[in-house]
Amino acid sequence: MRVVIAEDDPLLREGLALLLRAETLDVAATAGTPQEALDAIDAHRPDVAILDVRMPPTHTDEGIRAAVAARDRHPGLAVLVLSAYVEQSFATQLLTGGVGGLGYLLKERVGRVEEFLDALHRVASGGTAIDPEVVAQLFTRTRKDSRLERLSPREREVLALMAEGLGNTAIAGRLVVTDGAVHKHIRSIFAKLDLSPADQSDRRVAAVLRYLEDARRATP
Repeated sequence: MRVVIAEDDPLLREGLALLLRAETLDVAATAGTPQEALDAIDAHRPDVAILDVRMPPTHTDEGIRAAVAARDRHPGLAVLVLSAYVEQSFATQLLTGGVGGLGYLLKERVGRVEEFLDALHRVASGGTAIDPEVVAQLFTRTRKDSRLERLSPREREVLALMAEGLGNTAIAGRLVVTDGAVHKHIRSIFAKLDLSPADQSDRRVAAVLRYLEDARRATP
């Protein structure tokens, strides 16, 4: 897997590069500015780009804009965005877009190496990886009249892990239950969210997007 890293903090940038190289990943280039990141992506055509949200010159959303520009230039590029804080508006936009190969993690997650690498590989494979803290905050902002109120606490846990991008086996491992129990909870979630088996869309995606759309509407 070829990776380009864009992070304006030199310590974190080099730390990420060392970590990924230790895992035998090909770090093709590192960058400290959005333009350097775009130039590196154009030159090296990586499988995945890791970009900080807040980069020079204004340290607001330069990393996000660079990610959008990179995906426009290279549609197959997977992007994992890192942020020091929960940027709810970006997270909901990312998730409700329904496009794979995207991830959003808090920087503190990098220190949990196994979780970080799992997220990176998931994104590179075309999946999604959303920080659990982001998902938790989105859940708390859903409207009181949402159909999510029908879900049991365990079903909410399962749906939150689905939103992170985890498959059934990974969810079972996280909750220390069987795959069969997870499958049963997901069937119940579909029923309570009025997602019929006859629906042409992917019910798993639809379930996640339904609660995220509620969260987006509830965000001021």
